[in-house]
Amino acid sequence: MCAVTLTALGLTTSQAIAAPAPATQLRPWQARHLAEIGHQHAQKAGTGQVGPVFSATAEGGGEDEGDEAENSAEATEQFTEARTAPGVVAPGAYGAAWAQLQSMPHTGGSWDHVTDKPYNSDDPRYRDINSNSSGGSGFVTGRITGVAADDDGYVYAGGANGGVFRSRTGGGHWQAISDKLPSLSTGALNLDGRGRLWYATGESNTGATSYVGTGVYLLADPKGGEFQPGNRIGGAELESTTIHALRFGGDRVWAATSRGVWSHSTTDLSGPWTLEFAPNPSYLPGGADAKAPNAPYKNIANDIAIDPKDPSKVVLAVGWRSGDTYNGFYSKAADGSWQRISDLGELPTGAGDVGNVTFAASKDGSRYYAVEQSPTKTATDPDSGLQGVYVSKSGSPMGPWTLIADKDRLKGSGSALQDDGYQPGIQSWYNQFLQVDPNDAGHVYLGLEEVFETTDGGANWTTPGPYWNFGFGCWSIDPAKQTGDCSPTTHSDQHAVAIGSNHGRTSVYVGNDGGIYSRPLHGALDAGGHAKDWKSLNDGTIDTLQYYSVGVGKDPKDPSGRGVIVSGGLQDNGESILRARDKVMGSNFGGDGADTIVDPNNGCNTAEEYVYLSIAVTNNCAVNDGSWTTDASKATTYSVAPPDSALGGGGARFIAPIATDDKNTNSWVAGGRHVWVQDNGFAIRSGDEWKSAFDLGAGHVASAAASSGGTVYAGWCGPCNNQGFTRGIAVGNADGTGWHQLTLPVDGALPNRYVSSFTVDPADAHHVFVSFSGFSRSWTEGPGAGVGHVFESHDGGATWTDVSANLPDVPADSLRLLSDGGVALGTDLAAFYRAPGAKDWKVIGGNLPTTTVMQLKTGPDGQLYAATHGRGIWSFDLHRLGRGHRDDED
Repeated sequence: MCAVTLTALGLTTSQAIAAPAPATQLRPWQARHLAEIGHQHAQKAGTGQVGPVFSATAEGGGEDEGDEAENSAEATEQFTEARTAPGVVAPGAYGAAWAQLQSMPHTGGSWDHVTDKPYNSDDPRYRDINSNSSGGSGFVTGRITGVAADDDGYVYAGGANGGVFRSRTGGGHWQAISDKLPSLSTGALNLDGRGRLWYATGESNTGATSYVGTGVYLLADPKGGEFQPGNRIGGAELESTTIHALRFGGDRVWAATSRGVWSHSTTDLSGPWTLEFAPNPSYLPGGADAKAPNAPYKNIANDIAIDPKDPSKVVLAVGWRSGDTYNGFYSKAADGSWQRISDLGELPTGAGDVGNVTFAASKDGSRYYAVEQSPTKTATDPDSGLQGVYVSKSGSPMGPWTLIADKDRLKGSGSALQDDGYQPGIQSWYNQFLQVDPNDAGHVYLGLEEVFETTDGGANWTTPGPYWNFGFGCWSIDPAKQTGDCSPTTHSDQHAVAIGSNHGRTSVYVGNDGGIYSRPLHGALDAGGHAKDWKSLNDGTIDTLQYYSVGVGKDPKDPSGRGVIVSGGLQDNGESILRARDKVMGSNFGGDGADTIVDPNNGCNTAEEYVYLSIAVTNNCAVNDGSWTTDASKATTYSVAPPDSALGGGGARFIAPIATDDKNTNSWVAGGRHVWVQDNGFAIRSGDEWKSAFDLGAGHVASAAASSGGTVYAGWCGPCNNQGFTRGIAVGNADGTGWHQLTLPVDGALPNRYVSSFTVDPADAHHVFVSFSGFSRSWTEGPGAGVGHVFESHDGGATWTDVSANLPDVPADSLRLLSDGGVALGTDLAAFYRAPGAKDWKVIGGNLPTTTVMQLKTGPDGQLYAATHGRGIWSFDLHRLGRGHRDDED
């Protein structure tokens, strides 16, 4: 399950550690999470900030250290800064790289989809205190940020970075229908009155996601067709934006984007989009301030409300979630200009009140609903950033609006979020949806961290989809002690909703960080107000899993001796494990999953990073031993976090690097402020066993690390954002000797961009490759952005040669030196291979979806494994490249 935003949590360190445990008895990763939050809030409190908190990248204020990945502010910021620093990336960069990709040659062979199986987050094999198991989410996949449904059983689901899937059976048996597009990042998904499917690319979960899109696409025949690049509406106006919402009024479609509000005719599909309103136009591309570091945050639009009785009356909800002077609601004045609205009744309109906003209208035009997040509350309220839920009983977005719910009313409706510092709306800047029953204007579904429902226009609320079941009296880790009335629930963190019918049965569909779920529109509730009839539609045919890492090792229980265990760390879905003969994946670690180490000779020896170097290790795949206890001393895993972990004083990146030495799996390296080394391998039992090999320096944190034969390379950044961005590479020995910082001037041979990966020649530790994220100076305005993404050194980093050759100019993420001397590279677009002695690169295989390849690993089975951040894990038989390959270790 997710962690929560630092700006939303007002716990001090002592409050976090002393917080009373709920009835569940906190699991270790939950306790780590709460203590981590307290540590981070204490850091923030020390800055003296009293108002809305702006990230350094966004507004030049203090930088919050460490919220949770892609569904937290800091993690998303870190994900973005790795791809943008040292400056702002110009529009068109990704599109140009994709265009170049189309003309590149491919190797032989094809990829095999490893994770095209159901993923059971409640797998009883791993039901111990470190897992999510028994929380009630069931089968899960990656984040779903767009949902649409009709009355003929067709359902469409859009993954955060996985593209659009279609079901003809009311959910399930999914088919990918957008894989030919240059972007698989979903911002919004809508069916219009003519049955056409609109796909807005560019996920807008914070207003500045790294995965911007390439515009809006229209599929005239969604029941039988597939999206093509030629389906794009307009020109390049919406390229490199995020799109929060599409709304229809009259004969126009309106788009709320990260670069203002745009509109287009729905009848004449030719011609460009029209810019309707941008509050700070000088920060748009081509403007005088377009190169300012905070430019991406100055024109964010969240939603659009159109009066159903008069489509010329439009209200815009505009503003960055952390607050800015331009935040507010806008409508068009008589002179045609857009003016801020000062009074909407009980719906607050001040700049500090208006953050993320979602609108929903009833089909009969009698009601308009809104949910509003407050930047001020997000920064100051220790429990929630939610301003409230409101209704306009006139049916007009001009109001007057009346409050019908706040955090306290929702907390009392059966919510699982009862702890101080963790109550409904804690992530309302990230989690929001609203849907009105088309046949009942008083029946509304609300999505925050949980799913809420009212059947009487907001007078009373229930929580049909609680966060999890851990806090309820019906729950016990021991199945024999469960009372039997804990109903399945949805995964947490809600993003999208739709209503549709199949064979006359009407259902509500919700998309969240665990995929897509459905229940009857008028479903059954238990005594606690929780739904008894949720159905997970994540049947394995839809794979939008967002991996950060992958690890592979032999399965000790496979009778053939050839089977492997594949594990990987996931955004908000823990650690997945797939054993050799499994038909269903399980989850043996909870929370987020970050980097991973797996013993190539025994895949049940696994080290999993939660986040911020908070590492746990298991020697039996974390299989439950039957004791059914919440006693950490009897767990199947051990916490072995080094001192730079979330609770340490040194600091670390959200996804911090951990790795084994290429020649000695018992020697591990981990990177925070320090380069940490331990030599006990998977027998480690305590964080005290880590020793600091080198201090990277105050303000510096490791971004990549590799070790071979005791020689360690560590890449670092600090500051890591585009305000003063610096990077470096330190080299030394695992025993702490011989360490030195390489001389890397800003305008030197290596670009001043984020160091993302190393791979070291096992025959010569002085022969090393390094990769860089971000875009070259052709697209990036910033000191020393340079050119190139892959560099090679034969003298331990004293000198470097750019070997990028024909690679597209796109962020590079992961390098792997293969046994034949060839090199594999994972990027934000594809995976590439450079044969030994060759200059140019080729695309590996022909069927890997166009999504981010976060990490490449080679397994003991001769396969190359790719962890993608949006379409699961894939494998490639290296022998298909036409050359022999020895088995490489993790």
